[in-house]
Amino acid sequence: MISMTPKEKIAVSLPAELVKAAKKAVREGRAPNVSAYVAEALSEKAMHDDLASLLDELLAASGGAMTAAERRRADRILGGARRAR
Repeated sequence: MISMTPKEKIAVSLPAELVKAAKKAVREGRAPNVSAYVAEALSEKAMHDDLASLLDELLAASGGAMTAAERRRADRILGGARRAR
């Protein structure tokens, strides 16, 4: 992915296992460089956090998370739909 977004250089400390995994991804051609690998991981984490916040807002607007009884009913309905396919 080519991005024209301005870049900012920072220094971070990472567990050795994660650095090893990032370097392996570069060697295997799954990332152009370690910085790109880390940037993609941070981007995915930010998106996940945004989606989690959205889910919290939607749950609050709809009256909260499903109760255990609602979840069982949904599982029965969806399970039946899956078997019908």
